[in-house]
Amino acid sequence: MDRTKGPWWTDAIVYEVYVDKFAANFKGLTNKLDYLKLLGVNTIWLLPHYPSPMVDGGYDISDYTSVRSDLGTIEDFEEFILEAHKKDLKVITDLVLNHTSDAHPWFAEARSSKNNPKRDWYLWSEDTSKFSKAFVHFADIKGSNWIKNERTDDYYYATFYPQQPDLNWGNLQVYGAMLDVMHFWLEKGVDGFRLDAISRLIKRDGTDCFALDEVHNILKRIRADISKDYPNAVFLAESGGWVHEARTFFGEGNECQLVINFPMASSLLSSISDYDLSKTQNVWEESQGVGEQNRWGLFLTNHDSVDLFFLDDEQKQKLTNNGDLPSKFGSEGSSSFPARLSEICMGDKDKIIWAHEKLLEFSGVPILYYGNEIGMSNKNLDKKPQDTREYVRGKFDWNEAEGQMKQKDSILNSVRELITKRKKRE
Repeated sequence: MDRTKGPWWTDAIVYEVYVDKFAANFKGLTNKLDYLKLLGVNTIWLLPHYPSPMVDGGYDISDYTSVRSDLGTIEDFEEFILEAHKKDLKVITDLVLNHTSDAHPWFAEARSSKNNPKRDWYLWSEDTSKFSKAFVHFADIKGSNWIKNERTDDYYYATFYPQQPDLNWGNLQVYGAMLDVMHFWLEKGVDGFRLDAISRLIKRDGTDCFALDEVHNILKRIRADISKDYPNAVFLAESGGWVHEARTFFGEGNECQLVINFPMASSLLSSISDYDLSKTQNVWEESQGVGEQNRWGLFLTNHDSVDLFFLDDEQKQKLTNNGDLPSKFGSEGSSSFPARLSEICMGDKDKIIWAHEKLLEFSGVPILYYGNEIGMSNKNLDKKPQDTREYVRGKFDWNEAEGQMKQKDSILNSVRELITKRKKRE
């Protein structure tokens, strides 16, 4: 990567991947690095690799400083980082700061008694009306964000799954522990972190508990503390929200260097059916002015669901194929649905390539979701899963990839050429 133009992340082309779905384990991923070099990406975003009960695809972490046993050992991880860097590939890891698994030792202590030293590492209440304005995710699984703890006869707060208790970021010990986690992985050689659900760190009664000012104060402090020892470490924010809300996570160049732009993704996907980018261009114009060393993270689809609430009715119809995709893959009443790019393009090769072309033309940091570059479809399941995001988390089809490598005009080789063109433009 050309370092003369700016920090390394300004030229990043990211490949988002599950280790197990893509290559079984870290040894396998190390052996597949040549494929990523062939594709032309220069940054790998590892989806959660930590020990976990896997209630939420690994986002329920039970140990922040180890590797899930099925993925290998910490030594395998270190070898992977070493080999990736030899090939000039950067690596960022997913980091969950908002919550832990209820199987984490911290929470086991905290829930054991009201006077345990770890008690204040989490959020507790006997009043379940507290934080009532906050959104309830997975409402089909839980009726409230407050989850009963029988041992102490009160409730802990969980923004997402009931098995994911939220950490109390008002406690300085939590800040210190998470800073230690970041140092641990940076010392192992990682180049940065994708910060999961970062906008929800602080909860205050009477608010929607989303992107409060105190969250930005925490991010500024983390950036300053990490930059002392690791000035080239990057933070990629999953903040959610509209452009004006997400923009705040750049701070004044002193929070996250990269912020994921969800409205751009939804708008770009909705343009595929008739190749009309006019509304997407409007979103992009609104997204301008984020600073020379900051970039928007841009994607087509990812490991989660496609958001519809950023779109008008006409865009929603275009994106969902008049509602067929949400009914096929989504949950009833949801404003999002899980779909890979191929599903949205109805398997049309030209549209899949066109979508990648447009993604790579914008000047943000493109994020490619594993398998989209070979036109992978949603996972074929016998019945709809409780967590419908399982549809987009299937195993990478290596037979398909190897076949497409030999076809000059395949989706894979077309995406490779588009990435090469982008690099030449830079």
